[in-house]
Amino acid sequence: MHVAIIMDGNGRWARERGLERVEGHREGAESVRACIEAAVEDKIDQLSLFAFSEENWGRPADEVGTLMKLMMKSIQEETENLLSHDVRFRVLGDLEKVPGILRAAISTLEEVTAACKGLQLNIFLSYSGRWDILQAAKRFAADESDPAGASAADFEKYLVTAGIPEPDLLIRTSGEQRISNFLLWQCAYTEFYFTPVLWPDFRKPEFRAAISEFSHRDRRYGKVK
Repeated sequence: MHVAIIMDGNGRWARERGLERVEGHREGAESVRACIEAAVEDKIDQLSLFAFSEENWGRPADEVGTLMKLMMKSIQEETENLLSHDVRFRVLGDLEKVPGILRAAISTLEEVTAACKGLQLNIFLSYSGRWDILQAAKRFAADESDPAGASAADFEKYLVTAGIPEPDLLIRTSGEQRISNFLLWQCAYTEFYFTPVLWPDFRKPEFRAAISEFSHRDRRYGKVK
């Protein structure tokens, strides 16, 4: 099973408590840890987290800098934990804008967890669905000698998610009901689960409630059973 999550509501969580937005991001990091643990315990195959969108670069520079530092801190602190739980770590997105020191840390963690066979943890960083489709289309057009005869499967090989199964379930926290430019191609037949719970409050019980609700869905993929 592949579960994807749009982690939303850090800023609102902080504002409701009279705190700086950064405190919401820090508490949100604890929810990331809890959901990874739940996914490992429940033997989920793939967990994809929308950590930072391409559009998020337009946020105030101090907030962006804090988010990059939090990601760096998480990588440093969680390496042993990921290895001990046999979690493979991957980052997907347009990483050119990401600070070099963070890119290096990402590359190192991807390498040291490459042989892990348990949960695959996909972190989407500086990512947008439109960017993904556009870069795939450019590479596809350059490589394919007969694009008119190509299939969707041929095109999918050029997406950054090539080799990763499409999400079965997409969770979005905070009550918003949109997918915000995340995995536009890949979510064609994904089941959506929207919850009013803000991301810093989304822990193992909330994760498992979403999985339980998904288990009752009737997935027909446009066909008749």
